[in-house]
Amino acid sequence: MWAQHLLTLPARRRGFHLITREVAAAVPELARLRVGLLHVFLQHTSASLTLNENASPDVRRDFERYFNHAVPDGWPAFEHTLEGPDDMPAHIKASLLGPSLSLPVQGGCLALGTWQGIYLCEHRDDGGARRLVLTVQGERL
Repeated sequence: MWAQHLLTLPARRRGFHLITREVAAAVPELARLRVGLLHVFLQHTSASLTLNENASPDVRRDFERYFNHAVPDGWPAFEHTLEGPDDMPAHIKASLLGPSLSLPVQGGCLALGTWQGIYLCEHRDDGGARRLVLTVQGERL
């Protein structure tokens, strides 16, 4: 079985946001799969996806601090500045983390570890709504 959905997430402030529930809810076919894969693809170049700690908000804030320190807004060496001081850093952060995740499906659910969650990593101050293409494939229950 194959299915594909487009999920548009509302605009979020800059930071690392848990979206696991929104992603799972957008793919009703998950509940009918014995085994499979869910591919999550973000159609943007200034945001990214990652899988990490889902319990402590400190982790998400520390991710944001680290990336802002490693790739600061307004670095004078950047040439691509027409879209604002946070745009080029957002592109670099998005390239470091990546636009997609492939996640296992088992027994009708995402087979994530106890403390794992899907993050939308918003790297712009005003990134706007974000679109995800969710493609699931697998064997029915």
